[in-house]
Amino acid sequence: MKNIFQKIKAKLDERFADNENYHCLSVILPYFKPYLFRTFLALGLAIPIGALDAVIALALKPYMDIVMMKKQMGAAWYLPVLIVLFTTVQGTLNYLASYMNDWVGGKVTSDLKISLYSKLMRQTPGFFNKQTSGKIIKAYNNDAEKSCSGLLTNMKTCISRLFSSISLVGVLFYNSWELAIIAVIVLTCAMIPLMKIKSAIKSIYNRSEGENAKVITTYNEAFAGNKVISGYNLYDLKQKQFKKLVDIVFGLRLKITQHVAWLSPLMHIIVSIGIALVIWLGSSLIASGRMSAGQFVSFITALIMLYTPIKGLGNNAKNIATCMCAMERVVSKLEKKPGIADAPDAVDFPDFKDKIEFKNIKFSYVKGKRVLNGISLVVNKGETVAFVGNSGGGKTTLVNLLPRFYNVKNGDLTFDGISVNKIKVDSLRKNIAVVFQDNFLFDGTIRDNIMLGNLNATDDELKLAIEASYLEDFIKTLPKGIDTPIGECGMLLSGGQKQRIGIARAFLKNAPILVLDEATSALDNESEHIVQQAIDNLMKDRTVFVIAHRLSTIQNADKICVINNGYLTEEGTHEQLLQIPDGQYKKLYDMQFA
Repeated sequence: MKNIFQKIKAKLDERFADNENYHCLSVILPYFKPYLFRTFLALGLAIPIGALDAVIALALKPYMDIVMMKKQMGAAWYLPVLIVLFTTVQGTLNYLASYMNDWVGGKVTSDLKISLYSKLMRQTPGFFNKQTSGKIIKAYNNDAEKSCSGLLTNMKTCISRLFSSISLVGVLFYNSWELAIIAVIVLTCAMIPLMKIKSAIKSIYNRSEGENAKVITTYNEAFAGNKVISGYNLYDLKQKQFKKLVDIVFGLRLKITQHVAWLSPLMHIIVSIGIALVIWLGSSLIASGRMSAGQFVSFITALIMLYTPIKGLGNNAKNIATCMCAMERVVSKLEKKPGIADAPDAVDFPDFKDKIEFKNIKFSYVKGKRVLNGISLVVNKGETVAFVGNSGGGKTTLVNLLPRFYNVKNGDLTFDGISVNKIKVDSLRKNIAVVFQDNFLFDGTIRDNIMLGNLNATDDELKLAIEASYLEDFIKTLPKGIDTPIGECGMLLSGGQKQRIGIARAFLKNAPILVLDEATSALDNESEHIVQQAIDNLMKDRTVFVIAHRLSTIQNADKICVINNGYLTEEGTHEQLLQIPDGQYKKLYDMQFA
Protein backbone atom coordinates (compact mmCIF):
# COMPACT_ATOMS: atom_id res chain seq x y z
CA MET A 1 0.00 0.00 0.00
CA LYS A 2 2.84 2.35 0.91
CA ASN A 3 4.54 1.76 -2.46
CA ILE A 4 1.27 2.49 -4.26
CA PHE A 5 0.92 5.83 -2.47
CA GLN A 6 4.53 6.68 -3.26
CA LYS A 7 3.98 5.93 -6.96
CA ILE A 8 0.82 8.03 -6.99
CA LYS A 9 2.63 10.89 -5.26
CA ALA A 10 5.53 10.67 -7.70
CA LYS A 11 3.16 10.97 -10.64
CA LEU A 12 1.32 13.86 -9.03
CA ASP A 13 4.63 15.60 -8.28
CA GLU A 14 5.60 15.24 -11.93
CA ARG A 15 2.20 16.36 -13.20
CA PHE A 16 1.85 19.41 -10.92
CA ALA A 17 5.53 20.29 -10.47
CA ASP A 18 4.93 23.96 -11.31
CA ASN A 19 1.66 24.33 -9.42
CA GLU A 20 2.22 26.54 -6.36
CA ASN A 21 -0.88 25.33 -4.51
CA TYR A 22 0.02 21.67 -5.01
CA HIS A 23 3.56 22.27 -3.80
CA CYS A 24 2.30 23.96 -0.62
CA LEU A 25 -0.14 21.13 0.09
CA SER A 26 2.54 18.50 -0.52
CA VAL A 27 4.66 20.14 2.20
CA ILE A 28 1.85 20.71 4.73
CA LEU A 29 -0.17 17.50 4.37
CA PRO A 30 2.54 15.22 5.86
CA TYR A 31 1.94 17.01 9.16
CA PHE A 32 -1.51 15.38 9.18
CA LYS A 33 -0.01 11.88 8.90
CA PRO A 34 0.24 11.15 12.68
CA TYR A 35 -3.45 12.03 12.99
CA LEU A 36 -4.61 10.38 9.79
CA PHE A 37 -7.56 8.45 11.31
CA ARG A 38 -9.00 11.51 13.03
CA THR A 39 -8.37 13.62 9.93
CA PHE A 40 -10.30 11.23 7.71
CA LEU A 41 -12.99 10.96 10.37
CA ALA A 42 -13.37 14.74 10.56
CA LEU A 43 -13.51 15.04 6.77
CA GLY A 44 -15.54 11.84 6.33
CA LEU A 45 -18.29 13.11 8.64
CA ALA A 46 -18.70 16.06 6.27
CA ILE A 47 -20.05 13.65 3.63
CA PRO A 48 -23.27 12.62 5.44
CA ILE A 49 -23.63 16.14 6.83
CA GLY A 50 -23.78 17.49 3.29
CA ALA A 51 -25.73 14.59 1.82
CA LEU A 52 -28.51 14.84 4.43
CA ASP A 53 -29.42 18.29 3.08
CA ALA A 54 -31.35 16.52 0.35
CA VAL A 55 -33.69 14.76 2.82
CA ILE A 56 -35.91 17.79 3.46
CA ALA A 57 -36.20 18.66 -0.24
CA LEU A 58 -36.90 15.04 -1.17
CA ALA A 59 -39.54 14.66 1.56
CA LEU A 60 -41.53 17.64 0.31
CA LYS A 61 -42.59 15.85 -2.90
CA PRO A 62 -44.74 13.13 -1.27
CA TYR A 63 -45.91 15.61 1.36
CA MET A 64 -47.19 18.05 -1.26
CA ASP A 65 -48.67 15.38 -3.53
CA ILE A 66 -50.34 13.33 -0.79
CA VAL A 67 -51.25 15.83 1.92
CA MET A 68 -51.62 19.18 0.18
CA MET A 69 -53.05 17.98 -3.13
CA LYS A 70 -54.95 14.81 -2.16
CA LYS A 71 -55.83 15.99 1.37
CA GLN A 72 -54.79 12.63 2.86
CA MET A 73 -53.44 13.83 6.22
CA GLY A 74 -52.72 10.43 7.75
CA ALA A 75 -50.87 8.97 4.79
CA ALA A 76 -47.66 11.02 5.30
CA TRP A 77 -47.57 11.33 9.11
CA TYR A 78 -44.05 9.94 9.17
CA LEU A 79 -42.50 12.71 7.02
CA PRO A 80 -42.22 15.39 9.77
CA VAL A 81 -40.79 12.75 12.12
CA LEU A 82 -38.19 11.74 9.55
CA ILE A 83 -37.22 15.35 8.92
CA VAL A 84 -36.66 15.95 12.66
CA LEU A 85 -34.77 12.66 12.96
CA PHE A 86 -32.48 13.35 10.03
CA THR A 87 -31.87 16.95 11.17
CA THR A 88 -30.93 15.68 14.64
CA VAL A 89 -28.51 13.18 13.12
CA GLN A 90 -27.05 15.89 10.92
CA GLY A 91 -26.58 18.25 13.87
CA THR A 92 -24.87 15.54 15.94
CA LEU A 93 -22.53 14.68 13.09
CA ASN A 94 -21.77 18.35 12.60
CA TYR A 95 -20.76 18.68 16.27
CA LEU A 96 -18.50 15.62 16.05
CA ALA A 97 -16.93 16.87 12.81
CA SER A 98 -16.28 20.33 14.32
CA TYR A 99 -14.70 18.77 17.42
CA MET A 100 -12.48 16.48 15.35
CA ASN A 101 -11.64 19.36 13.03
CA ASP A 102 -10.49 21.56 15.92
CA TRP A 103 -8.58 18.69 17.56
CA VAL A 104 -6.65 17.75 14.42
CA GLY A 105 -6.19 21.41 13.39
CA GLY A 106 -4.82 22.26 16.84
CA LYS A 107 -2.42 19.29 16.88
CA VAL A 108 -1.11 19.96 13.38
CA THR A 109 -0.75 23.68 14.11
CA SER A 110 1.27 22.85 17.24
CA ASP A 111 3.55 20.49 15.29
CA LEU A 112 3.99 23.05 12.54
CA LYS A 113 4.85 25.78 15.05
CA ILE A 114 7.48 23.50 16.60
CA SER A 115 9.04 22.94 13.16
CA LEU A 116 8.97 26.66 12.41
CA TYR A 117 10.45 27.50 15.81
CA SER A 118 13.24 24.99 15.19
CA LYS A 119 13.94 26.65 11.83
CA LEU A 120 13.89 30.07 13.45
CA MET A 121 16.40 29.08 16.13
CA ARG A 122 18.88 27.92 13.50
CA GLN A 123 18.98 31.23 11.67
CA THR A 124 22.07 33.42 11.89
CA PRO A 125 22.32 36.71 13.80
CA GLY A 126 22.36 38.35 10.37
CA PHE A 127 18.86 37.03 9.73
CA PHE A 128 17.53 38.51 12.97
CA ASN A 129 19.30 41.81 12.29
CA LYS A 130 17.12 42.22 9.20
CA GLN A 131 13.82 41.25 10.85
CA THR A 132 11.43 42.87 13.29
CA SER A 133 9.68 41.12 16.17
CA GLY A 134 6.34 41.69 14.45
CA LYS A 135 7.47 39.97 11.25
CA ILE A 136 8.79 37.02 13.23
CA ILE A 137 5.52 36.60 15.16
CA LYS A 138 3.38 36.90 12.03
CA ALA A 139 5.53 34.58 9.94
CA TYR A 140 6.36 31.90 12.48
CA ASN A 141 3.22 31.86 14.62
CA ASN A 142 0.15 33.51 13.12
CA ASP A 143 0.60 32.09 9.62
CA ALA A 144 0.80 28.58 11.09
CA GLU A 145 -2.59 29.12 12.73
CA LYS A 146 -4.16 30.37 9.51
CA SER A 147 -2.68 27.74 7.23
CA CYS A 148 -3.38 24.54 9.21
CA SER A 149 -6.62 25.27 11.04
CA GLY A 150 -7.86 27.17 8.00
CA LEU A 151 -6.92 24.33 5.66
CA LEU A 152 -8.88 21.68 7.57
CA THR A 153 -11.86 23.97 8.19
CA ASN A 154 -12.07 24.89 4.53
CA MET A 155 -11.61 21.26 3.43
CA LYS A 156 -14.47 20.21 5.73
CA THR A 157 -16.65 23.02 4.39
CA CYS A 158 -15.81 22.15 0.79
CA ILE A 159 -16.50 18.42 1.26
CA SER A 160 -19.76 19.14 3.07
CA ARG A 161 -20.90 21.51 0.33
CA LEU A 162 -19.68 19.20 -2.41
CA PHE A 163 -21.78 16.26 -1.19
CA SER A 164 -24.64 18.58 -0.32
CA SER A 165 -24.52 19.84 -3.91
CA ILE A 166 -24.29 16.31 -5.33
CA SER A 167 -27.27 15.11 -3.30
CA LEU A 168 -29.32 18.21 -4.08
CA VAL A 169 -28.46 17.99 -7.79
CA GLY A 170 -29.65 14.38 -7.58
CA VAL A 171 -32.96 15.64 -6.20
CA LEU A 172 -33.15 18.18 -9.04
CA PHE A 173 -32.67 15.50 -11.72
CA TYR A 174 -35.05 13.15 -9.89
CA ASN A 175 -37.83 15.75 -10.14
CA SER A 176 -37.06 17.24 -13.59
CA TRP A 177 -34.05 16.77 -15.78
CA GLU A 178 -34.95 19.80 -17.94
CA LEU A 179 -34.98 22.18 -14.99
CA ALA A 180 -31.91 20.48 -13.50
CA ILE A 181 -29.83 21.27 -16.61
CA ILE A 182 -30.70 24.96 -16.29
CA ALA A 183 -29.81 24.92 -12.58
CA VAL A 184 -26.44 23.26 -13.20
CA ILE A 185 -25.55 25.75 -15.99
CA VAL A 186 -26.36 28.67 -13.68
CA LEU A 187 -24.34 27.02 -10.90
CA THR A 188 -21.32 26.69 -13.20
CA CYS A 189 -21.57 30.34 -14.24
CA ALA A 190 -21.68 31.37 -10.56
CA MET A 191 -18.49 29.43 -9.80
CA ILE A 192 -16.32 30.91 -12.58
CA PRO A 193 -15.48 34.24 -10.83
CA LEU A 194 -14.18 32.34 -7.80
CA MET A 195 -11.28 30.89 -9.81
CA LYS A 196 -9.42 34.21 -9.96
CA ILE A 197 -9.91 35.44 -6.41
CA LYS A 198 -6.56 34.25 -5.01
CA SER A 199 -4.47 35.97 -7.67
CA ALA A 200 -6.58 39.12 -7.24
CA ILE A 201 -5.94 39.53 -3.52
CA LYS A 202 -2.57 37.78 -3.01
CA SER A 203 -0.29 40.83 -3.31
CA ILE A 204 -2.65 43.04 -1.28
CA TYR A 205 -3.05 40.38 1.41
CA ASN A 206 0.70 39.83 1.73
CA ARG A 207 1.26 43.58 2.00
CA SER A 208 -1.51 43.77 4.61
CA GLU A 209 0.21 41.06 6.66
CA GLY A 210 3.46 43.01 6.44
CA GLU A 211 1.77 46.14 7.81
CA ASN A 212 0.09 44.08 10.55
CA ALA A 213 3.56 42.84 11.50
CA LYS A 214 4.63 46.48 11.94
CA VAL A 215 1.68 47.00 14.28
CA ILE A 216 2.85 44.08 16.44
CA THR A 217 6.39 45.49 16.40
CA THR A 218 5.03 48.83 17.62
CA TYR A 219 3.34 47.12 20.56
CA ASN A 220 6.59 45.32 21.40
CA GLU A 221 8.52 48.59 21.24
CA ALA A 222 5.98 50.23 23.54
CA PHE A 223 6.65 47.44 26.03
CA ALA A 224 10.45 47.39 25.77
CA GLY A 225 10.92 51.14 25.31
CA ASN A 226 8.34 52.43 27.80
CA LYS A 227 10.96 54.35 29.82
CA VAL A 228 12.31 56.14 26.74
CA ILE A 229 8.76 57.02 25.65
CA SER A 230 7.99 58.39 29.12
CA GLY A 231 11.36 60.09 29.61
CA TYR A 232 11.20 61.96 26.32
CA ASN A 233 7.41 62.57 26.28
CA LEU A 234 7.02 60.67 23.02
CA TYR A 235 3.34 59.90 23.56
CA ASP A 236 2.04 62.12 20.75
CA LEU A 237 4.74 61.06 18.27
CA LYS A 238 4.23 57.35 18.91
CA GLN A 239 0.46 57.71 18.75
CA LYS A 240 0.69 59.50 15.38
CA GLN A 241 3.00 56.79 14.05
CA PHE A 242 0.65 54.07 15.30
CA LYS A 243 -2.39 55.82 13.82
CA LYS A 244 -0.62 56.01 10.44
CA LEU A 245 0.04 52.25 10.56
CA VAL A 246 -3.54 51.45 11.56
CA ASP A 247 -4.86 53.64 8.73
CA ILE A 248 -2.67 51.79 6.22
CA VAL A 249 -3.94 48.42 7.50
CA PHE A 250 -7.52 49.72 7.27
CA GLY A 251 -6.98 50.87 3.69
CA LEU A 252 -5.51 47.52 2.63
CA ARG A 253 -8.40 45.68 4.28
CA LEU A 254 -10.82 47.78 2.29
CA LYS A 255 -8.91 46.98 -0.90
CA ILE A 256 -9.34 43.28 -0.20
CA THR A 257 -13.05 43.91 0.40
CA GLN A 258 -13.25 45.77 -2.91
CA HIS A 259 -11.79 42.76 -4.71
CA VAL A 260 -14.04 40.24 -2.95
CA ALA A 261 -17.28 41.94 -1.83
CA TRP A 262 -18.66 42.18 -5.39
CA LEU A 263 -18.80 38.39 -5.56
CA SER A 264 -21.76 38.07 -3.18
CA PRO A 265 -24.10 40.47 -5.06
CA LEU A 266 -22.95 38.91 -8.35
CA MET A 267 -23.85 35.48 -6.97
CA HIS A 268 -27.25 36.81 -5.88
CA ILE A 269 -27.93 38.13 -9.39
CA ILE A 270 -26.84 34.91 -11.11
CA VAL A 271 -28.81 32.76 -8.64
CA SER A 272 -31.93 34.92 -9.00
CA ILE A 273 -31.71 34.50 -12.80
CA GLY A 274 -31.50 30.73 -12.31
CA ILE A 275 -34.49 30.67 -9.95
CA ALA A 276 -36.51 32.93 -12.30
CA LEU A 277 -35.81 30.64 -15.27
CA VAL A 278 -36.78 27.57 -13.23
CA ILE A 279 -40.04 29.15 -12.06
CA TRP A 280 -40.89 30.27 -15.59
CA LEU A 281 -40.16 26.89 -17.19
CA GLY A 282 -41.54 24.95 -14.19
CA SER A 283 -44.87 26.74 -14.47
CA SER A 284 -45.23 25.60 -18.06
CA LEU A 285 -44.32 22.03 -17.10
CA ILE A 286 -46.96 21.99 -14.36
CA ALA A 287 -49.53 23.50 -16.71
CA SER A 288 -48.80 20.81 -19.32
CA GLY A 289 -49.04 18.04 -16.70
CA ARG A 290 -45.42 16.96 -17.16
CA MET A 291 -44.58 17.88 -13.57
CA SER A 292 -46.59 17.60 -10.34
CA ALA A 293 -46.87 20.37 -7.75
CA GLY A 294 -45.00 18.17 -5.28
CA GLN A 295 -42.14 17.71 -7.74
CA PHE A 296 -41.98 21.44 -8.36
CA VAL A 297 -41.95 22.36 -4.65
CA SER A 298 -39.31 19.70 -4.00
CA PHE A 299 -37.26 21.00 -6.92
CA ILE A 300 -37.47 24.66 -5.83
CA THR A 301 -36.57 23.72 -2.24
CA ALA A 302 -33.54 21.73 -3.40
CA LEU A 303 -32.53 24.58 -5.74
CA ILE A 304 -32.72 27.21 -2.98
CA MET A 305 -30.78 24.94 -0.60
CA LEU A 306 -28.18 24.45 -3.34
CA TYR A 307 -27.90 28.13 -4.22
CA THR A 308 -27.97 29.56 -0.67
CA PRO A 309 -24.39 28.51 0.26
CA ILE A 310 -23.26 29.41 -3.27
CA LYS A 311 -24.27 33.03 -2.63
CA GLY A 312 -21.92 33.12 0.35
CA LEU A 313 -19.01 31.50 -1.45
CA GLY A 314 -17.35 34.88 -1.94
CA ASN A 315 -16.36 35.04 1.71
CA ASN A 316 -15.50 31.34 1.73
CA ALA A 317 -13.28 31.81 -1.33
CA LYS A 318 -11.60 34.77 0.40
CA ASN A 319 -10.88 32.58 3.44
CA ILE A 320 -9.43 29.85 1.24
CA ALA A 321 -7.28 32.38 -0.65
CA THR A 322 -5.90 33.91 2.57
CA CYS A 323 -5.31 30.41 3.94
CA MET A 324 -3.30 29.48 0.83
CA CYS A 325 -1.32 32.75 0.99
CA ALA A 326 -0.44 32.03 4.62
CA MET A 327 0.46 28.47 3.66
CA GLU A 328 2.83 29.70 0.95
CA ARG A 329 4.65 31.85 3.48
CA VAL A 330 4.83 28.96 5.96
CA VAL A 331 6.22 26.63 3.30
CA SER A 332 8.85 29.20 2.33
CA LYS A 333 9.95 29.29 5.99
CA LEU A 334 9.99 25.48 6.27
CA GLU A 335 12.10 25.20 3.13
CA LYS A 336 14.48 27.97 4.18
CA LYS A 337 17.89 26.42 4.77
CA PRO A 338 19.64 27.21 8.05
CA GLY A 339 22.12 30.03 7.71
CA ILE A 340 24.72 27.87 9.47
CA ALA A 341 24.73 24.15 8.66
CA ASP A 342 27.10 21.24 9.15
CA ALA A 343 29.24 20.20 6.20
CA PRO A 344 28.63 16.62 4.98
CA ASP A 345 32.05 15.59 6.31
CA ALA A 346 31.88 17.66 9.53
CA VAL A 347 33.73 16.34 12.59
CA ASP A 348 33.45 16.92 16.34
CA PHE A 349 35.42 19.70 17.98
CA PRO A 350 39.03 18.53 18.42
CA ASP A 351 40.69 17.87 21.77
CA PHE A 352 41.99 21.44 21.82
CA LYS A 353 45.72 21.34 22.63
CA ASP A 354 47.59 23.77 20.40
CA LYS A 355 46.28 26.96 18.83
CA ILE A 356 43.54 28.91 17.10
CA GLU A 357 44.56 30.59 13.87
CA PHE A 358 42.88 33.31 11.81
CA LYS A 359 44.16 33.05 8.25
CA ASN A 360 43.70 36.12 6.02
CA ILE A 361 40.08 36.60 7.17
CA LYS A 362 37.96 38.87 4.98
CA PHE A 363 34.31 39.45 5.80
CA SER A 364 31.37 41.55 4.60
CA TYR A 365 27.81 41.87 5.87
CA VAL A 366 26.81 43.75 2.74
CA LYS A 367 28.35 43.03 -0.64
CA GLY A 368 31.00 45.59 -1.52
CA LYS A 369 31.35 46.90 2.05
CA ARG A 370 34.12 44.92 3.75
CA VAL A 371 34.26 44.81 7.55
CA LEU A 372 37.39 42.67 7.94
CA ASN A 373 40.31 43.11 5.56
CA GLY A 374 42.65 40.13 5.57
CA ILE A 375 43.23 39.61 9.29
CA SER A 376 45.75 36.93 10.29
CA LEU A 377 46.40 36.03 13.91
CA VAL A 378 47.64 33.06 15.96
CA VAL A 379 46.30 32.49 19.50
CA ASN A 380 47.94 29.74 21.51
CA LYS A 381 46.03 27.61 23.98
CA GLY A 382 45.72 29.31 27.38
CA GLU A 383 46.48 32.79 26.06
CA THR A 384 44.35 35.85 26.72
CA VAL A 385 43.98 38.03 23.64
CA ALA A 386 42.38 41.47 23.83
CA PHE A 387 40.94 43.42 20.90
CA VAL A 388 40.78 47.21 21.02
CA GLY A 389 40.19 49.87 18.41
CA ASN A 390 37.68 52.28 16.96
CA SER A 391 33.96 51.62 17.22
CA GLY A 392 32.71 49.64 14.24
CA GLY A 393 36.23 48.57 13.35
CA GLY A 394 35.40 44.84 13.23
CA LYS A 395 36.33 43.56 16.72
CA THR A 396 32.95 41.96 17.49
CA THR A 397 32.68 40.61 13.96
CA LEU A 398 36.03 38.84 14.34
CA VAL A 399 35.14 37.08 17.61
CA ASN A 400 31.65 36.24 16.29
CA LEU A 401 33.37 33.99 13.75
CA LEU A 402 34.70 31.77 16.58
CA PRO A 403 31.32 30.20 17.52
CA ARG A 404 30.38 30.51 13.86
CA PHE A 405 27.60 33.02 14.31
CA TYR A 406 28.58 33.87 10.73
CA ASN A 407 30.23 31.70 8.09
CA VAL A 408 33.87 32.23 7.19
CA LYS A 409 33.81 32.57 3.40
CA ASN A 410 37.10 34.30 2.64
CA GLY A 411 40.18 33.05 4.43
CA ASP A 412 39.98 30.43 7.17
CA LEU A 413 39.70 30.01 10.92
CA THR A 414 41.19 26.82 12.35
CA PHE A 415 41.24 25.03 15.70
CA ASP A 416 44.33 22.85 15.92
CA GLY A 417 44.47 22.93 12.13
CA ILE A 418 40.81 21.98 11.56
CA SER A 419 38.73 24.55 9.66
CA VAL A 420 35.79 25.97 11.60
CA ASN A 421 33.59 25.13 8.60
CA LYS A 422 34.49 21.44 9.01
CA ILE A 423 33.47 21.26 12.68
CA LYS A 424 29.93 20.35 13.72
CA VAL A 425 28.17 23.52 14.81
CA ASP A 426 26.73 22.14 18.06
CA SER A 427 30.06 20.57 19.02
CA LEU A 428 31.89 23.82 18.27
CA ARG A 429 29.57 25.98 20.36
CA LYS A 430 29.64 23.49 23.23
CA ASN A 431 33.32 24.36 23.65
CA ILE A 432 32.95 28.15 23.50
CA ALA A 433 31.35 30.28 26.21
CA VAL A 434 30.31 33.85 25.42
CA VAL A 435 29.63 36.69 27.85
CA PHE A 436 28.01 39.52 25.92
CA GLN A 437 27.92 43.23 26.65
CA ASP A 438 24.23 42.94 27.50
CA ASN A 439 23.55 39.35 28.50
CA PHE A 440 20.03 38.34 27.59
CA LEU A 441 18.11 36.79 30.45
CA PHE A 442 14.99 34.73 29.90
CA ASP A 443 11.76 35.05 31.83
CA GLY A 444 12.08 32.76 34.84
CA THR A 445 14.22 32.54 37.96
CA ILE A 446 17.91 33.19 38.64
CA ARG A 447 18.41 29.41 38.83
CA ASP A 448 16.74 28.88 35.45
CA ASN A 449 19.04 31.38 33.75
CA ILE A 450 22.29 30.14 35.29
CA MET A 451 21.44 26.50 34.59
CA LEU A 452 21.26 27.26 30.86
CA GLY A 453 25.04 26.92 30.92
CA ASN A 454 24.71 23.24 31.81
CA LEU A 455 21.27 21.74 32.32
CA ASN A 456 22.82 18.68 33.96
CA ALA A 457 24.94 20.58 36.50
CA THR A 458 24.90 19.38 40.11
CA ASP A 459 23.96 21.55 43.08
CA ASP A 460 27.63 21.73 44.06
CA GLU A 461 28.64 22.92 40.58
CA LEU A 462 25.87 25.52 40.68
CA LYS A 463 27.01 26.73 44.08
CA LEU A 464 30.62 27.08 42.87
CA ALA A 465 29.49 29.07 39.82
CA ILE A 466 27.49 31.42 42.05
CA GLU A 467 30.41 31.94 44.42
CA ALA A 468 32.91 32.53 41.61
CA SER A 469 30.54 35.09 40.04
CA TYR A 470 30.14 37.02 43.31
CA LEU A 471 26.38 36.42 43.30
CA GLU A 472 26.15 34.76 46.69
CA ASP A 473 25.62 37.90 48.81
CA PHE A 474 23.09 39.33 46.38
CA ILE A 475 21.07 36.09 46.25
CA LYS A 476 20.96 35.95 50.07
CA THR A 477 19.10 39.28 50.13
CA LEU A 478 16.26 37.92 48.02
CA PRO A 479 13.14 36.43 49.67
CA LYS A 480 13.17 33.37 47.41
CA GLY A 481 16.91 33.27 46.92
CA ILE A 482 18.08 31.66 43.71
CA ASP A 483 14.46 30.82 42.81
CA THR A 484 13.47 34.49 42.64
CA PRO A 485 11.71 35.43 39.34
CA ILE A 486 13.65 38.11 37.45
CA GLY A 487 10.99 39.25 34.97
CA GLU A 488 11.11 39.36 31.19
CA CYS A 489 14.65 40.14 29.97
CA GLY A 490 15.74 40.34 33.64
CA MET A 491 13.98 43.69 34.00
CA LEU A 492 13.99 43.41 37.82
CA LEU A 493 17.81 43.30 37.98
CA SER A 494 20.57 45.90 37.66
CA GLY A 495 23.13 45.80 34.87
CA GLY A 496 25.83 44.38 37.14
CA GLN A 497 23.52 41.67 38.46
CA LYS A 498 22.61 40.65 34.92
CA GLN A 499 26.27 40.44 33.94
CA ARG A 500 27.15 38.28 36.94
CA ILE A 501 24.33 35.88 36.10
CA GLY A 502 25.72 35.72 32.55
CA ILE A 503 29.17 35.02 33.98
CA ALA A 504 27.78 32.30 36.27
CA ARG A 505 26.14 30.76 33.23
CA ALA A 506 29.51 30.71 31.45
CA PHE A 507 31.15 29.22 34.57
CA LEU A 508 28.66 26.38 34.54
CA LYS A 509 29.29 25.72 30.85
CA ASN A 510 32.99 25.26 31.66
CA ALA A 511 34.13 25.61 28.04
CA PRO A 512 37.85 25.74 27.20
CA ILE A 513 37.42 28.87 25.06
CA LEU A 514 35.89 32.08 26.41
CA VAL A 515 34.73 35.19 24.56
CA LEU A 516 34.13 38.41 26.52
CA ASP A 517 32.40 40.97 24.32
CA GLU A 518 32.76 44.29 26.19
CA ALA A 519 31.33 42.60 29.27
CA THR A 520 31.92 45.61 31.57
CA SER A 521 31.56 48.60 29.23
CA ALA A 522 27.98 49.45 30.24
CA LEU A 523 28.60 49.32 34.02
CA ASP A 524 29.41 51.95 36.63
CA ASN A 525 32.75 51.80 38.43
CA GLU A 526 31.48 49.91 41.47
CA SER A 527 29.62 47.32 39.41
CA GLU A 528 32.55 47.03 37.02
CA HIS A 529 34.91 46.26 39.91
CA ILE A 530 32.73 43.38 41.15
CA VAL A 531 32.04 42.03 37.65
CA GLN A 532 35.74 42.27 36.74
CA GLN A 533 36.60 40.13 39.77
CA ALA A 534 34.09 37.55 38.58
CA ILE A 535 35.56 37.72 35.06
CA ASP A 536 39.08 37.22 36.41
CA ASN A 537 37.88 34.01 38.07
CA LEU A 538 36.19 32.92 34.85
CA MET A 539 39.31 33.50 32.72
CA LYS A 540 41.53 31.10 34.68
CA ASP A 541 42.87 28.13 32.68
CA ARG A 542 41.02 29.14 29.53
CA THR A 543 41.84 30.57 26.11
CA VAL A 544 40.22 33.99 26.27
CA PHE A 545 39.21 36.55 23.66
CA VAL A 546 38.40 39.94 25.16
CA ILE A 547 36.83 42.92 23.42
CA ALA A 548 37.54 45.87 25.68
CA HIS A 549 36.62 49.51 25.73
CA ARG A 550 38.34 50.28 29.04
CA LEU A 551 42.02 49.57 28.61
CA SER A 552 42.54 49.16 32.36
CA THR A 553 40.81 45.78 32.15
CA ILE A 554 43.19 44.25 29.59
CA GLN A 555 46.66 45.44 30.55
CA ASN A 556 47.63 41.95 31.73
CA ALA A 557 46.54 40.27 28.48
CA ASP A 558 49.13 38.04 26.79
CA LYS A 559 48.47 39.80 23.53
CA ILE A 560 46.64 43.00 22.60
CA CYS A 561 45.46 43.50 19.02
CA VAL A 562 44.45 46.90 17.67
CA ILE A 563 41.80 46.59 14.96
CA ASN A 564 40.80 49.72 13.08
CA ASN A 565 38.56 49.84 10.02
CA GLY A 566 38.85 46.09 9.53
CA TYR A 567 42.67 45.93 9.66
CA LEU A 568 44.91 44.45 12.33
CA THR A 569 47.20 47.45 12.74
CA GLU A 570 49.14 46.63 15.93
CA GLU A 571 49.86 43.51 17.97
CA GLY A 572 51.81 42.96 21.20
CA THR A 573 51.72 43.20 24.98
CA HIS A 574 50.65 46.33 26.83
CA GLU A 575 54.25 47.38 27.42
CA GLN A 576 55.32 46.66 23.84
CA LEU A 577 52.47 48.67 22.33
CA LEU A 578 53.16 51.66 24.55
CA GLN A 579 56.69 51.79 23.13
CA ILE A 580 55.45 52.38 19.57
CA PRO A 581 55.82 56.11 18.77
CA ASP A 582 52.49 57.60 17.66
CA GLY A 583 50.99 54.11 17.97
CA GLN A 584 47.23 53.78 17.91
CA TYR A 585 47.12 51.84 21.18
CA LYS A 586 49.31 54.49 22.86
CA LYS A 587 46.91 57.19 21.66
CA LEU A 588 43.93 55.31 23.08
CA TYR A 589 45.78 54.77 26.35
CA ASP A 590 46.80 58.43 26.65
CA MET A 591 43.22 59.55 25.94
CA GLN A 592 41.84 57.38 28.74
CA PHE A 593 44.55 58.06 31.32
CA ALA A 594 45.57 61.62 30.48
